[in-house]
Amino acid sequence: MDDPTLPPYSWGEVATNWQFAPIVTAFTALLAVAYLWGALRVRRRHPRRPWPLRQTVPFLLGLLVINLATQSGIGTYDDTLFWDHMIQHLMLIMVAPPLLVLGQPVTLLLHASRNPLHSWVKKLLRSRPVQWITWPIFGVAAYTATIVGTHLTSFMNLVIEHDAVHESEHVLYLIVGYLYFLPLIGKEPIKWKVSYPLRLFLLFIAMPVDAFTGVVLGSYQTDPFAAMEPRPWGPSAVTDLHEGGAVMWIGGAAIMFVMIMVTFFQWTREKRPSVSMGWLESARRSAMADRIAEAGSSGAASVRLRERETSGAARNADVDEDENQLAAYNEYLAQINGHIGSDPDAG
Repeated sequence: MDDPTLPPYSWGEVATNWQFAPIVTAFTALLAVAYLWGALRVRRRHPRRPWPLRQTVPFLLGLLVINLATQSGIGTYDDTLFWDHMIQHLMLIMVAPPLLVLGQPVTLLLHASRNPLHSWVKKLLRSRPVQWITWPIFGVAAYTATIVGTHLTSFMNLVIEHDAVHESEHVLYLIVGYLYFLPLIGKEPIKWKVSYPLRLFLLFIAMPVDAFTGVVLGSYQTDPFAAMEPRPWGPSAVTDLHEGGAVMWIGGAAIMFVMIMVTFFQWTREKRPSVSMGWLESARRSAMADRIAEAGSSGAASVRLRERETSGAARNADVDEDENQLAAYNEYLAQINGHIGSDPDAG
C-alpha cells in the first residue's frame, strides 16, 4: 500500500520534485512566444506607443503559475495530498486566470494583426456565442457550478483515477476562471461594461461559494475520496480532507479579498463616470437624451444629440459624449430662453 515513488512532503520537495508535462509546456511556451511576438510587432508598428509592460508581465506570470501548478511539486503531490490538490485548484482558477486577463491578449491580437485576421477577430467578439459566454452572470454561474461540482461530488474520484479527466479538469478551471474574471477586471473589447459597484458585488459573492465548499469538506467524518493514493506519511485521510477544506475556505477568501481591494482602488482612481457607474450612467444619458428630444424635437440640438446617441463612436468616447450632451442641453435652454423672450405674455 506504500507509495515508493514519493518521499514525505516538504517545501524542498515542492521546489525540486518536478514532473514533466509536455503538453502544458508546449502550450504555455507557444502562448508566450505568440504574445511576445505580438508585443514586438506593435512596438515596430507604433514605436511611440509600444505595448506596455504592465500587460506583458501579468500575462507571462499567469503562464508561469500554470506551469508551477501542474509541473512543480504541487502537481507531483496532487494525487496524494488533498490539501495540496486544493492549492493547485486555487492556482488554476483564481490566480492564473486573472493574470492572463490583465495581459489583455485579445487587445494585443487586434493591435498586432491585419486583415483578414483582424476583421475575423472583431466579428467573433461581436458574435452571440461570445456575448453569452462573456456575460458576467454566466461567469458567476459557471464558477459556482465548477467549484461545487468538482469538490462536493464523486467527480473527484474520477479525476484521481483517470489522467485524461484530471487534465480536463485543469483546462476547465482555467477557462471558467478566465470567463469569470474577464468582465470584472479585464479591459478587453467585449460587449459587457460592468460598473464598479457591480464588479465588487460579483467578486464578493464568490467568497461564500468558496467558504461553503470549504466548510462542507471540513465537516466530513470519513474520507469520501477513496481514490487518493495511499501513503505511509503525513496526516490521516480525514485530517488531510479537513486541511483541504481550510485551504479552499481561507485561501479562496484571501485571494478574492485582494481582488476586491484592487478593484476598489481602481474605482477610486476612475475619472470617467460612465465607466464608474455603468448602467446607471447609461440610464442618465438616455433620460437626458429623451428629455431634450421631447422638448425640442425640431431643433438642431436634438438632431445632433440623436446622431451622437446612435453613433458607435460615441460609446467609446465617454468624455466627448458628456461634452456634446452638455452643449446640446445648453443649446436647448437657449432655445427656451429665446421663446420666452419673444413671447410678450411669458412670465
